[in-house]
Amino acid sequence: MAELLAGAGIIDVDVDDAVADEHVRSSAYQRVVSVTASSRSRDRDRTIVATILRDPIEMVSKTAVVDLLDRIAMKVTGPAEFRQWAAELLPEIYQLKTEGNREFIRRRIHDWLFYLSIEDGHMPTPAELAEITEWMQRFLAEHSTSPAVLALVAESGSRKKIRNIAKNRAGSRKLRTQ
Repeated sequence: MAELLAGAGIIDVDVDDAVADEHVRSSAYQRVVSVTASSRSRDRDRTIVATILRDPIEMVSKTAVVDLLDRIAMKVTGPAEFRQWAAELLPEIYQLKTEGNREFIRRRIHDWLFYLSIEDGHMPTPAELAEITEWMQRFLAEHSTSPAVLALVAESGSRKKIRNIAKNRAGSRKLRTQ
């Protein structure tokens, strides 16, 4: 823990408190993830993920790693860069004892690759949309700026709420462009 915090330049966290208290540790991980994601260099990411995943409470470590995935996905230049970055980290997730936690991380990577391919110009099919999580479908409904993607989600989203968000946003986008 001390090395992880020092490497991120975080000096105001009591290491003994972080070791003893999962809430303090979780907060410290979030700060480490924030510093790590904002760095231009990706050289230490695998080591940081490996260190975080050694936490005795899997939910704490999984949450921090997913936060890093989300932050990096929003920074990369496209799906190829994210795919390469994620591939370097994937071997570390086998430190997680619970298959469900490993699968959650793999699914999040898949979701971000889907999103980044859309940002890169790919127009997904309804079958492809069905293969992503409801979380990513909702993310697309709430954040996509593509009328075609919003129309797809409005038509083929897995839940009524997701379809309605996309439909409403698609309708409000049409009004703004007229």
